[in-house]
Amino acid sequence: MTAISPERLTEIRKLRGIGRPKLAKLSGLSERQLSRLEGALPMKDAPTPEMLTKLSAALRVRAAAFSGDAPLTDDDFDFSHGTSCSCC
Repeated sequence: MTAISPERLTEIRKLRGIGRPKLAKLSGLSERQLSRLEGALPMKDAPTPEMLTKLSAALRVRAAAFSGDAPLTDDDFDFSHGTSCSCC
């Protein structure tokens, strides 16, 4: 499983222009879970593969981009579905 860097998750979310409440809605994760993943609250458990999959789909980014091991590139992002969801 790819690790999730709190800083990278926050960076990607902000690059997408999505706040935590909206990301919670898009991903099916709670705002509390997102706060924990972004380092604002202490983690109780390690992120599950399911969480990673949900975040990846909601943010339209390759799961490997969350690790923070390499700089973000255009290849990390999925632009095939437009730049915003239908609710905006």
